[in-house]
Amino acid sequence: MPTQVTNYQCPACTGPLHYSAKSGKLECDYCGSSFDVADIEALYAHKEAEAAAAKQAADAKAEAAAAEGETATAEQYQAAAAEAEAAQAAAQSGNDGGWDTSGLSSDWGADADGLRVYGCPSCGAELICDESTAATSCPYCGNPTVVPGQFSGALRPDFILPFRLTKDDAVQALRAHYKGKPFLPKSFTSANHIEQIQGVYVPFWLFDGGAEGSANYRASNTSVYETGDYEVTETMHYDVFRAGSLAFEKIPVDASSKMPDDHMDSIEPFDYTQMQPFSTAYLPGYLADKYDVSVDDSRDRADARCRETLAQALRDTVTGYGTCIPEHEDISLHRGKVHYALLPVWMLSTKWNGESFLFAMNGQTGKLVGDLPTDRGRYWGTFGAIAGVVTVALTVILQFM
Repeated sequence: MPTQVTNYQCPACTGPLHYSAKSGKLECDYCGSSFDVADIEALYAHKEAEAAAAKQAADAKAEAAAAEGETATAEQYQAAAAEAEAAQAAAQSGNDGGWDTSGLSSDWGADADGLRVYGCPSCGAELICDESTAATSCPYCGNPTVVPGQFSGALRPDFILPFRLTKDDAVQALRAHYKGKPFLPKSFTSANHIEQIQGVYVPFWLFDGGAEGSANYRASNTSVYETGDYEVTETMHYDVFRAGSLAFEKIPVDASSKMPDDHMDSIEPFDYTQMQPFSTAYLPGYLADKYDVSVDDSRDRADARCRETLAQALRDTVTGYGTCIPEHEDISLHRGKVHYALLPVWMLSTKWNGESFLFAMNGQTGKLVGDLPTDRGRYWGTFGAIAGVVTVALTVILQFM
């Protein structure tokens, strides 16, 4: 009689579990977690029951439609089957390596009563703040008109990373960033404009997981030596193999379509040891952007960051060769929990000649990034003045020659 074998996966990181005779438990080689056999079996039995119930409901739906005399087309049957398969896959998401979003919640409780929302009609940003804070302009596009609205329908963040740098710190950093740039438009350097900088909690998805894999490289070393009257160039070729794994915790992917990805990548990293469980007590005086990029739309970027990090770590171990060219990389991912967090950023948006320029500074470390324009009028004015001085100087010199 055939025996069904279940390959259990770790509920914490989705890595493979194995039974340890020493501890009498199922252990994860990847994250080190251990579990009672009965607990894991109960968890999987629950998932299988959910999958069976979902499939049964989808089948019953199709049978009910047929019983009512409806003529089910091939497309309808396919849709019902697809629905059953999707429900079963969702119930068994821990088995197929998908990112685990089961911990995300939209239950704000009593905290929602003290929050308000402002919407930007220009870029679509939805900014959340407490009742004591008012949004006067959009930090993303600089639009001076933001419309108050009703707070509803948002996931409650799991974590928040409080601001460590004050507005004065951000203003000083921005002035230092502008210093020594004489061709900046005055609208950038004016004191009134700089004071409009705003503290914003930017939404992020944080992915816990890992990657394991292997890579093949073609490497070579070349040496040149003389023998008799000849100069000999000798090239040795090598096939190099590397394998390894990495665990990742809180891989950040920003969840706001208004914030350019390269800006957020440039002001990383954040110190997650200072992260706190979310509380609205951290919001007064700041704005919090409501996410508009879903977890599903962020998966590819999280996967890519995992793969690229492991691939680079493997490449960095290949040393001692003159050349090294990757030939093949095989990397698999262990997808774990997804967390929703708010990270601190000081932001200032400025428009110049129809273009938007965004300054962003890590509200924890002070690392900053910003695009700066050139005022062509000031540039050519300065260039013309210098050219005029040079012309006069040459004329005086020629008169005395």
